[in-house]
Amino acid sequence: MTSNSTPPGSMAGRDPQDEFLDCPTGLVEYYFADGEFRWSDGLYAIYGYGRGEVVPSMEMVLPHVEPEDRAAVQAYWERVAAVGGPTSIYVSIRDRKDQQHKLLFSADYLLDGTTPVGVWGVVVDLTQSIHTDRHQLATEAVAASAIHRAAIEQAKGILMGRAGIDADRAYELMSKMSQDTNRKVHAIAHEIIERTTAPAKGAKAERHPLL
Repeated sequence: MTSNSTPPGSMAGRDPQDEFLDCPTGLVEYYFADGEFRWSDGLYAIYGYGRGEVVPSMEMVLPHVEPEDRAAVQAYWERVAAVGGPTSIYVSIRDRKDQQHKLLFSADYLLDGTTPVGVWGVVVDLTQSIHTDRHQLATEAVAASAIHRAAIEQAKGILMGRAGIDADRAYELMSKMSQDTNRKVHAIAHEIIERTTAPAKGAKAERHPLL
């Protein structure tokens, strides 16, 4: 029996670029003739089992799927078994130790020539990747916030020195201009700093409205 193409992530060898930045990856094959699921060691590991500890089946998998995703998973499997793919679904599961995993499952027909004889699927555990992305985004947001806060404090100091006002009043002026011009306060602050620290070009640097 032959397939018209090698399934992505085939057990015979995978392109490293298909491993989603080293996310854990598992593979499944299901043949209509015997009705049995064949899992790779990686797929057993995602669910927290070793080979031989469980017999893969929809009845075994569904209790691991988060309740809100179970109907979608059942419908997805019935659809791909009936009409093929390629098609994908995102699923949340709980492994043997009750740890949640976010999975991307992609599946298509296994073909003998042009005849569908089963379904193959690749399962990618995106949990760590999602966590890393969120952590990176949070770190970048904190860093950006710190930069903006420093600019606002510096601009407040400039206004206090130039206009003889206190910090609260300086911030009120920037906040009002922010509302009037529909721009962020930190953008107003950066503009004040630029206008007061950049070397004059020509006869005189353009003054900022608040200075």
